[in-house]
Amino acid sequence: MMYGLYNGYDGFGGGIMMIAFWALFVIFIVWVVREVSGRNGNSNSKALDILKERYVKGEINKEEFESKKKDIGA
Repeated sequence: MMYGLYNGYDGFGGGIMMIAFWALFVIFIVWVVREVSGRNGNSNSKALDILKERYVKGEINKEEFESKKKDIGA
Protein backbone atom coordinates (compact mmCIF):
# COMPACT_ATOMS: atom_id res chain seq x y z
CA MET A 1 0.00 0.00 0.00
CA MET A 2 1.22 3.44 -0.89
CA TYR A 3 0.54 6.26 1.45
CA GLY A 4 1.79 9.70 0.64
CA LEU A 5 2.00 11.79 -2.47
CA TYR A 6 0.72 9.25 -4.97
CA ASN A 7 -2.62 8.07 -3.61
CA GLY A 8 -4.57 10.73 -5.52
CA TYR A 9 -5.95 12.86 -2.72
CA ASP A 10 -2.92 13.80 -0.69
CA GLY A 11 -0.12 15.99 -1.74
CA PHE A 12 0.14 19.08 -3.85
CA GLY A 13 -2.07 18.17 -6.85
CA GLY A 14 -5.06 16.80 -4.95
CA GLY A 15 -5.26 19.74 -2.57
CA ILE A 16 -5.01 22.32 -5.32
CA MET A 17 -7.68 20.58 -7.38
CA MET A 18 -10.09 20.44 -4.43
CA ILE A 19 -9.54 24.14 -3.67
CA ALA A 20 -10.02 25.02 -7.35
CA PHE A 21 -13.24 22.99 -7.50
CA TRP A 22 -14.77 24.68 -4.46
CA ALA A 23 -13.64 28.13 -5.60
CA LEU A 24 -15.28 27.61 -9.00
CA PHE A 25 -18.42 26.27 -7.32
CA VAL A 26 -18.71 29.35 -5.09
CA ILE A 27 -18.08 31.68 -8.04
CA PHE A 28 -20.81 29.90 -10.00
CA ILE A 29 -23.33 30.27 -7.15
CA VAL A 30 -22.53 34.00 -6.79
CA TRP A 31 -22.95 34.47 -10.55
CA VAL A 32 -26.35 32.71 -10.53
CA VAL A 33 -27.60 34.83 -7.62
CA ARG A 34 -26.49 38.06 -9.33
CA GLU A 35 -28.14 37.07 -12.62
CA VAL A 36 -31.45 36.25 -10.96
CA SER A 37 -31.52 39.39 -8.81
CA GLY A 38 -30.33 41.62 -11.66
CA ARG A 39 -33.21 40.67 -13.91
CA ASN A 40 -35.81 41.69 -11.35
CA GLY A 41 -34.17 45.08 -10.79
CA ASN A 42 -33.80 45.66 -14.50
CA SER A 43 -37.49 44.97 -15.06
CA ASN A 44 -38.54 47.60 -12.51
CA SER A 45 -36.12 50.08 -14.03
CA LYS A 46 -37.63 49.64 -17.50
CA ALA A 47 -41.14 50.01 -16.13
CA LEU A 48 -40.18 53.21 -14.32
CA ASP A 49 -38.58 54.60 -17.49
CA ILE A 50 -41.76 53.93 -19.47
CA LEU A 51 -43.84 55.50 -16.70
CA LYS A 52 -41.66 58.63 -16.67
CA GLU A 53 -41.90 58.85 -20.44
CA ARG A 54 -45.71 58.70 -20.33
CA TYR A 55 -45.77 61.41 -17.63
CA VAL A 56 -43.51 63.71 -19.65
CA LYS A 57 -45.64 63.22 -22.76
CA GLY A 58 -48.72 64.18 -20.77
CA GLU A 59 -50.44 60.81 -21.16
CA ILE A 60 -50.87 60.53 -17.37
CA ASN A 61 -51.15 63.12 -14.62
CA LYS A 62 -49.04 63.46 -11.46
CA GLU A 63 -51.45 61.52 -9.22
CA GLU A 64 -51.59 58.64 -11.68
CA PHE A 65 -47.80 58.72 -12.02
CA GLU A 66 -47.28 58.53 -8.26
CA SER A 67 -49.84 55.76 -7.91
CA LYS A 68 -48.31 53.63 -10.63
CA LYS A 69 -44.81 54.33 -9.34
CA LYS A 70 -45.84 52.95 -5.95
CA ASP A 71 -47.40 49.91 -7.65
CA ILE A 72 -44.14 48.92 -9.39
CA GLY A 73 -42.18 49.42 -6.18
CA ALA A 74 -39.94 52.24 -7.33
